Amino acid sequence: MSPSNFLSLLDSQSKLYLGFQDLSTLIPSYLHRLKLCTKHQAPSNAKKIHAQIVKSGLSQCQPLPNTLLNVYGKCNLPQDAQCLFEEMTQRDHVSWASILTAYNLAKLPNKTVSIFHYMFIIDRLQPDHFVYATLLKACASLCALRLGKQVHARFVLSPFVDDDVVKSSLVDMYAKCGLPSIARSVFDSILVKTSVSWTAMLSGYARSGLKDEAMELFLRAPARNLYSWTALISGLVQSGYCIDGCYMFIEMRREGVDISDPLVLSSVVGACSNLAVLGFGRQAHGLVIGSGFESCLFISNALVDMYAKCSDILAARNVFYRMLHRDVVSWTSMIVGAAQHGRAEEALDLYDQMVLAGVKPNEVTFIGLIYACSHAGFIELLQTPWKF
Repeated sequence: MSPSNFLSLLDSQSKLYLGFQDLSTLIPSYLHRLKLCTKHQAPSNAKKIHAQIVKSGLSQCQPLPNTLLNVYGKCNLPQDAQCLFEEMTQRDHVSWASILTAYNLAKLPNKTVSIFHYMFIIDRLQPDHFVYATLLKACASLCALRLGKQVHARFVLSPFVDDDVVKSSLVDMYAKCGLPSIARSVFDSILVKTSVSWTAMLSGYARSGLKDEAMELFLRAPARNLYSWTALISGLVQSGYCIDGCYMFIEMRREGVDISDPLVLSSVVGACSNLAVLGFGRQAHGLVIGSGFESCLFISNALVDMYAKCSDILAARNVFYRMLHRDVVSWTSMIVGAAQHGRAEEALDLYDQMVLAGVKPNEVTFIGLIYACSHAGFIELLQTPWKF
């Protein structure tokens, strides 16, 4: 069903269901339509259904509020999720897991960890395995090792101590906090290791610069998919093993792994940038275009940076001006690239365009401008305040 047909059908069903006399029959219908809203990413329709639920007097009837929380979270509406959560008169473990997940999905891990203790204080609830896993994900995003260890200690004393999903989250948290040895001890305790746990441990080794351990684990993995390859390649590149990262990417291509996620290409382009290998970078750019990821912002930023560092300013400019959206990284990469290749006037003109576009510069932007002015002899510009 096309999105337009889905939306019109949902509207017609909404009018029909409002005429029902038996309110109990509405609950399965509401749940079904809310599930469709999540599947089709239709937050406006979810809000209409929410209004109908309130009008029918079922707003506190579970599982409707928990389902609405889930919809708002997955449709990236954390404020709506928070308002609904605060209005709920009875919250359970599912409610808490849903609101914490909503904040994580909205890239608000600080919010996740800040409200967690209210679960005990207000609702007198102990976390279940879903809540533990969600909270650990926030700790991993923040590299909040101290809080992560506290959650680990509480988890060990909980009835869910053998839960492998939570253990996988612990592996990821310790790996991202730079403690691969502790991550490995947790990893070894997992009875049924999934691709998630293998990838988390692999990424932890690679990003910590433990190349040999990463390769050994990668070869031991029962199955290799795009995510395990990406974890290895991106980790190697981040640790400075750019040649090894490029070599493993070639091996991945030889195995015929389908590139359905742009992150691995971003890592390869970054490796080409660090190595200043223009030929391989152009091939990676071709794969970006062929895979349909050219409109992806972080990929385009990586390409601009790569071409600039490989001294192909014309190619960098072509990528830059074809971008539909540009952030501070896009502008700064182009400004620094122009400055480093003696194009001071172009760098200054780009800065003016950046300010007009409403993008706020960062420290690296000003370093590029200072470099451009000092090498071009524009000393007077260095003595005047910059507008931003």
